[in-house]
Amino acid sequence: MKNIFMAITILLLAYNANACSICGCGGGNLYLGMYPKFDSKFIGVRYNFSDYKTVLKNDPSQYSSNTYQSYELWSGFNLSKKWQIFTFIPYQYNKQVSDDGTADNKGIGDISILTNYQLINKHHIVNDKKMLSHQLWIGGGVKLNTGNFSVNPRELDVTLADVNAQLGSGSTDFIINTRDLYQVENWGIASNLNYKINTQNKFGYQFGNKLTLNTITFYNFNNKNTDITPNFGLQIENNEGNKLEGHLINLTEGIDNGTYRTGGHSVNLLGGVEVSVKKISIGVNMQLPIQQNYAAGQTNMNRKGTAHISYSF
Repeated sequence: MKNIFMAITILLLAYNANACSICGCGGGNLYLGMYPKFDSKFIGVRYNFSDYKTVLKNDPSQYSSNTYQSYELWSGFNLSKKWQIFTFIPYQYNKQVSDDGTADNKGIGDISILTNYQLINKHHIVNDKKMLSHQLWIGGGVKLNTGNFSVNPRELDVTLADVNAQLGSGSTDFIINTRDLYQVENWGIASNLNYKINTQNKFGYQFGNKLTLNTITFYNFNNKNTDITPNFGLQIENNEGNKLEGHLINLTEGIDNGTYRTGGHSVNLLGGVEVSVKKISIGVNMQLPIQQNYAAGQTNMNRKGTAHISYSF
């Protein structure tokens, strides 16, 4: 089992995860997709990456590939039949490769805590033999200001790349999320909506709010103590523009005779597999964009992905 997880991690690291220096996609992002299988509680380690490349339209000699990677301790607990709580404790590794050289930053990131309440839990038989179930969870949480944010965006020599390379957002932010799960026998559809409301940090900087919506179709193969669940779906992300002292930040002037902001959106295909053997779960997920517009087309996302190994008890 250890060798399998090591192989997954090495495969993901080989993609050289990069992230955007000007689109404003950093600042403590949180991905929620397929959860590991658990009845009472689980704890595990999760690896996250994303890969963006930026080239300025008005000066192609200026480029940037910033690495956002995290190893995350995550856990989930069923407090009762109606209540769940999840925690995410990331260790960040950010590396920037640009025309100005190479810089990196690593350390503890922003810790997130989510609580969900089960609003709907229905089960009934369809066509006299097939079991249909429907669960709806609603909840929210907080992203704590635990990651380092040490640059002052008001200083003239500080760039958007410096801001996005920080380990945290420098602010306490709030999360609203829902999870809707339909399942007929071994087939299922899981939909997750996550909206992060960012606040202003002590330097007057505020990352744009972020909306993430995904719908994932899956099929569960059962074989004694082993479950194999391939899954695929679609994810939509929208990052609002960043602000300084309450004013939207101009990305640059004069591109196609216009003014452009940070932020943007993407529509991504996603696919992966979850494997559970008794109390051990291993999962991997990849995302590829099919439509996107970040920073007036100057930034392109290549791929995203996660991998985890978790233990339920």
